[in-house]
Amino acid sequence: MATAKYLETIGRRKTASARVRLTETAKQNVSVNGKTLEEYFRTAELVRISVAPLAHHEKKFTITAVLRGGGIAGQAVALSHGIARAIVEFDATSRTPLKKLGLLKRDPRAKERKKPGLKKARKAAQWSKR
Repeated sequence: MATAKYLETIGRRKTASARVRLTETAKQNVSVNGKTLEEYFRTAELVRISVAPLAHHEKKFTITAVLRGGGIAGQAVALSHGIARAIVEFDATSRTPLKKLGLLKRDPRAKERKKPGLKKARKAAQWSKR
């Protein structure tokens, strides 16, 4: 029995990471941590963000993703990043449209560390004149 060839990529955002497996199939199917996309991401906005790269490609794929770390929104962007990378590996001509949409760039923003003597990264105690 021949197994289907798949591509595996990693997408990241903040502390969230997504390991994405992409296989070309006859119909679109996305599963995340053993659940359907709609079960895992409860809001339509997060579903839309996570599968944004698929809207710009005419082929159908079966996508299996393992998401770890971070929050639900960071995981959605990490999944989108991983899917975009896999599509580019699959078809190099799709790189330009995905790059123009900013789906191939890893968002570098992360939480800033707390500094000593401050309450948070930049928040100081309230100044008192007397």
